[in-house]
Amino acid sequence: MRRGRINVGCICGGGGDGDPALLVDGRRASGFRLVLVLFGGDLHLASRPEISTPLTSIRRLAEGYWLKQASMSPYSGSMYHGSPLLLPVLGPLTNQRSVGHHVHVYCCLIFVAVDFVAAMLIRATGCRLHIARNRSLKSLELTEAVSNSVNISAGDIASLIYLWNPWAIVTCVGSCTSPIENLMVVIMIYGACSRLAPLAAFGYVMATHLTLYPAILIVILLLGYGPDAPPAKVFCLKRSNACKTEVSNDDKFSNSRDVQQFMWKPVFYFVLWMLFWSCYVLLLCSIILNKVGGLQEMFEKTYGFILTVKDLSPNIGVLWYFFAEVFDFFRSFFLIVFNMNIVFMVLPLAIRLKHHPCFLAFVYAAIVAMLKSYPSVGDSALYIGLLGLFTNELAEMQFTFFLFFAYIGVSLLGPVMHNL
Repeated sequence: MRRGRINVGCICGGGGDGDPALLVDGRRASGFRLVLVLFGGDLHLASRPEISTPLTSIRRLAEGYWLKQASMSPYSGSMYHGSPLLLPVLGPLTNQRSVGHHVHVYCCLIFVAVDFVAAMLIRATGCRLHIARNRSLKSLELTEAVSNSVNISAGDIASLIYLWNPWAIVTCVGSCTSPIENLMVVIMIYGACSRLAPLAAFGYVMATHLTLYPAILIVILLLGYGPDAPPAKVFCLKRSNACKTEVSNDDKFSNSRDVQQFMWKPVFYFVLWMLFWSCYVLLLCSIILNKVGGLQEMFEKTYGFILTVKDLSPNIGVLWYFFAEVFDFFRSFFLIVFNMNIVFMVLPLAIRLKHHPCFLAFVYAAIVAMLKSYPSVGDSALYIGLLGLFTNELAEMQFTFFLFFAYIGVSLLGPVMHNL
């Protein structure tokens, strides 16, 4: 009964006995965010370069909304570089007085709700991975070893890490659009783990539209192979051992079915839905920018702005400093080098980790957070939250104590070095 209750909860996005405690922690994390929003106006987090970037700044969004209300292109004056879809959603909640100090409380409520939904989807993804992990270990006849070992609910751990992560909290309180971008990436991963092609395609299209870099997240492998499983060679080794021990034909057939097979049907549906959502998003953008701009200007001011690194204001990345020092004669060459650096890592990692497509998505998210042109701590909050999905695998990792405090030390030194 206990196992059946957990499985039903995982399929529905819940988790059985852990639901009340998780909801309480979610309310506490949301309440803590609201307290900082209401009484943390003196923190001025919206102006911190670690939190706000030219692509996620709510002040720039307010400027773009004001230009659109004045019947001008929101991309005039080189201030706003975000998606046109955010203007009618968040634009009315901002005004000149509130943006000078902090965003309106209603706007912050949206970011709090977005963080909570993202945490619940991360937990549901963890449940999917938990079921797939137990199924794979059972097929390898390791049920007794699993029952004797500590089997942590990775979904609960990951959701709590995301909710109480200091970077996620300051990003939400700082009122930048990073939580919305993170939510779209989480929707994409959850939809792919659940093999829901429309949902995965929606998250993929929206995440790519908002920040471009999630385009390298190969969710096709996650849709085709399903959640993470041991490598195929492990099943082949098991089958060869079974053949040596002269098992029956039925056992051989069941062993051959255990090998992870690629399914093309959900991939085909994903491509169709991706084309549909892409056309729909472009249609909405053209309607919003009607008479005040066009799609060509949108591509130049969003994707072109990301790839050409025109804003050299300091951030937590390295591209702004490098291109501030490099000669203009070599600028185009190094732009190609830095942008292709991310793309070159896609194929080798996909070949090596194709049997772990969810972990592969986490690796891609971490690479993007480090190598994108305008990074922020909101990107780090995403991959740290996804890291909690692999708690059982990371439990045997060595030197975790030193790595944990090294990360804390580097995070604390970041603002200090910026002030210096």
